[in-house]
Parts: sequence; C-alpha cells; structure tokens
Amino acid sequence: MPESRQPVNVRSSQPLGQAPCGFRGRVDAIEVPVATTGLPAWEIESRLIELGFVEGAHVEILHEGAFGRDPIAVRVNHATIALRRREAMAIFATADRPA
Repeated sequence: MPESRQPVNVRSSQPLGQAPCGFRGRVDAIEVPVATTGLPAWEIESRLIELGFVEGAHVEILHEGAFGRDPIAVRVNHATIALRRREAMAIFATADRPA
C-alpha cells in the first residue's frame, strides 16, 4: 500500500491564538470550539466576522500583553483590534511567505 505523504511546500493553517508576536498571514476560517466561553459558538463567530475576520483578510499580531501574553493586538486589514488569546484560538490563519 502506498504511503501518503504531504507535499513539503504546503503551508498549514494555525490558530491565531498560538501565533507569535509579529505573525503575518491570511485568515482561512473561523472554527469556534465548543465551550470556549459562556457565549454560543455562533455568536462568537458572528462577532469575529463583524470585526473583519473574514476569509482572505490580512492579519498581523502587533503586540502581546505583559502578563501571560494576553490580550493581543491584531491588525485585520486596516483596523487594530484587541483580542483575548482564547478568542483568537477560533481564527485559523496561514502565514505569509517570507519576503
């Protein structure tokens, strides 16, 4: 049986909440885990979309909080937004290729 291998040049999507300061990329999807906060998943997803976290939007992590690296300042397209890392875990993004 042939072994399935993933091509080396495929860039993988990661939660924005795990990305380091200085990360630049594009939003791939919003996937809210169940029991993230007291709010229903559809409401969190709706709020993130209203803030501009839509598929293809350019994102950049500008700053991290001093204590526990929380909250983070994220530039989405041309707006700067503060998010808790637990909220940012619902946003999946692929890093831009290095210049």
